[in-house]
Amino acid sequence: MFSKPKITDPIEPAKDQAAPKAPPAAPPAPSGAPAKPKAAPSVLSSDLTIKGNVTTTGDVQVEGSVEGDIHAHLLTVGETATIRGEVVADDVVVHGRVVGRLRGLKVRLTSTAKVEGDIIHKTIAIESGAHFEGSVQRSDDPLGDGGKAKPAAG
Repeated sequence: MFSKPKITDPIEPAKDQAAPKAPPAAPPAPSGAPAKPKAAPSVLSSDLTIKGNVTTTGDVQVEGSVEGDIHAHLLTVGETATIRGEVVADDVVVHGRVVGRLRGLKVRLTSTAKVEGDIIHKTIAIESGAHFEGSVQRSDDPLGDGGKAKPAAG
């Protein structure tokens, strides 16, 4: 009937089947730049509370609670999230609650957002239904000028 090969027996493909092909190689990285895969976003779950600052060059999705400052490339504040501290990121999307200053190149407050604090941005979008208390200032460099908007010339 059937025979079981021994562990030491080599496994050979059937003669009528072609050997599996290796996946195509990724295109070579430009010279001088190491090939580095994009990291997955870090997710802080809804049952997690962090007391302290969070700093990354990657993406962060917060569903829990953070009492401290957050510095990231892309920050997504989930509907169940609460952040008490300063937020500094290239892109900020707020679905939940932020109590503190927001600084970002692109800031988006969705209809479920609740923000209490000042926003310093290059571009901003505030959806209907968002709750916002504070001031809004446009800056060409909201990340690098320490949050100080440039005074108007005149």
